[in-house]
Amino acid sequence: MIRRDLDTVRQLVHDITSGLSPTEIRTQIRSLQTDGPLWQLKVNCLQYCRFVHSHHHRESAAIFPALRRSNPALNPVVDRLEADHQRVSGLLDEAEAAAQSLGEPDSNAPRQRLTQALQALADDLLDHLAYEEEQISDTLRTWTRWPNDRTGPGPAA
Repeated sequence: MIRRDLDTVRQLVHDITSGLSPTEIRTQIRSLQTDGPLWQLKVNCLQYCRFVHSHHHRESAAIFPALRRSNPALNPVVDRLEADHQRVSGLLDEAEAAAQSLGEPDSNAPRQRLTQALQALADDLLDHLAYEEEQISDTLRTWTRWPNDRTGPGPAA
């Protein structure tokens, strides 16, 4: 779902750069699929930001400690993933602020800011997802259950 919605965002970035009117931008944002995690960018921006923040929080609180316990060789990988989460958090905040700036008088600056914020978010988040999947999938497949919280027993060894 994240990849599908990021593809939608990338198309919107192209449309914004091509001079799509603010009214049409808002229309396209409202038409984004509501069953995916991507929020209606201007109208409901916090939904997607909260989704990704929440997803990363759950990983950091439960999955990453369990990964460290079940496969200590992944400690450097988990360190990088945690650093990625911090960076993505800042990018989400910038995308949200940039989306809010679309309501300002029509000028190129809000469009450019939104374009850059969405592109940076899409690029970084896709790189993060690819690295995460490549590095931890083998260990996750060995788990017989998911950890409940950071203090819980974690996966069976």
